[in-house]
Amino acid sequence: MQEPTARVTDNPAQNRFEVTVDGHRAVAIYDLAPGVITFLHTLVPEELQGRGLARELVLAGLASARERGLAVVPKCPVFTAYMRKHVETQDLLSPEGRTLLGL
Repeated sequence: MQEPTARVTDNPAQNRFEVTVDGHRAVAIYDLAPGVITFLHTLVPEELQGRGLARELVLAGLASARERGLAVVPKCPVFTAYMRKHVETQDLLSPEGRTLLGL
């Protein structure tokens, strides 16, 4: 049986996207500047690993960037790996983000 998709929310007061499952919270930490969102780090507690939550955080973060018209700088290795693999997300990259991905 597949687990229901967890609900990721943006917590702008803490500069992070977050999802809580079984009392544990996974987060994607970001920094905002005018027109740009920089994803800094993704943390998934050991108790939640292997459930696809890092991917859910990436998807929510990139969807939010797209909706808000923000360019993305993926300094977080999780975001970098996802965006490198998923070409359809690369239009979101800022010039600095493109350099980070070697594009």
